[in-house]
Amino acid sequence: MHRINKEVMPQPEELRVKTLGVATIPSPLRLGAPLTGYVDDRTRIAFHIEQIDGQSPQEHCWFEAGGPREFLYFDPAQITAGIVTCGGLCPGLNNVVRSLVLELHHKYGVRRILGFRYGFEGMTRRGQEPLLLTPEIVAHIHQQGGSLLGQSRGKQDPSEIVDVLVERGVHVLFPVGGDGTLRGAHAIYQEAERRGLKIAVVGVPKTIDNDVPYVDRTFGFETAVEVARQAVDAAHVEALATHNGVGLVKLMGRDAGFIAAAATLASREVNFCLVPEVPFRLDGPRGLLAALETRLTQRGHAVIVVAEGCGAALLEGEGERDASGNLRYASADLDIGIHLRDAITLHFRERRIPLSLKYIDPSYMIRSVPANASDSIFCDALARHAVHAALAGKTDLVVGRWHRRFTHIPLTLVTSTHRRMDPTGELWFSVTEATGQQPMV
Repeated sequence: MHRINKEVMPQPEELRVKTLGVATIPSPLRLGAPLTGYVDDRTRIAFHIEQIDGQSPQEHCWFEAGGPREFLYFDPAQITAGIVTCGGLCPGLNNVVRSLVLELHHKYGVRRILGFRYGFEGMTRRGQEPLLLTPEIVAHIHQQGGSLLGQSRGKQDPSEIVDVLVERGVHVLFPVGGDGTLRGAHAIYQEAERRGLKIAVVGVPKTIDNDVPYVDRTFGFETAVEVARQAVDAAHVEALATHNGVGLVKLMGRDAGFIAAAATLASREVNFCLVPEVPFRLDGPRGLLAALETRLTQRGHAVIVVAEGCGAALLEGEGERDASGNLRYASADLDIGIHLRDAITLHFRERRIPLSLKYIDPSYMIRSVPANASDSIFCDALARHAVHAALAGKTDLVVGRWHRRFTHIPLTLVTSTHRRMDPTGELWFSVTEATGQQPMV
């Protein structure tokens, strides 16, 4: 996919990865030529890869490279690993859980792996008994959507979570989730550090919206775009079937429009793509309603794709919030899909212009499907790199990818900002080229 966000270049100290101590235990992987080798702990991935010929070299900052290390901090045979999935559902969760278990068990020899149930709540004393994960239990879960471990939203007391980790004898923890999960993971690390506990916390970034900063891709996004495209294509068929037919599709995108933009480009049948990063108006001579009326007059049908996060700015409502503190864009006062449906219907009724509008919201269908081939491969790679990092004693980090190379990113950096689409960048330019839409402000 296009890399179109403009992350601010971090300072070198912001990229410094924490370790629990000196790694002295030889890895059981026994890597070497001709397949692959260990990654030297000094290997770095440059923030910038472009340079204009003739100009002075750009100042660089460097991500620590991910990958297997020759020496480990933990003795795999003597430790317990924990896995938890948090936040909303996302294609690929089961793939990540399965690959974590298989890498830990078969490659490193970790024999006790606990799967905490229903998010961070399952890591408190109110939580259900964790699952003892084995290769047999996870053998087929990658063929299913959802999460074997379940999920939940909301903050939990990091002190109680660390108490439970100590009681369960957990040495390495793999939280799988988005912004809220990674903030929680950092709080767990801080509490463990405060107590002087040697617990590695290594996150796997999960957000269907692809909006984690300093990471060029998160798992589930490509599956989401694939299924979203099917919804957009269905809306196009419905729009073509009637005079003045309009297909309106609401897609995920709490604060970023990556899914809406990518589905628009994949389908090539969208006439108006609305995303949180690009302001638009409904009314007025240059607003969406006027542009839609012109489109129907000229072509007799139209397809509109809107990201859910457009509701916050357009409707100017505070709205309800979920347990993680995120606005509920499906609530009555912020549901942009319902609002657009009703506004378009009213506009054309008042002008006595015939209209046949079909509204499609495939959000939960998209979240619940199994990962496609591309995401399945990516989930496996993320999980393996997370295991490599944790057993080497790396902590307070998330495994990411930058310029198609796997990296270690401190949790403090990855939770310090948000990744958004650049309205002046390549991706949005491609969308406007595909749709032909003009600014609607």
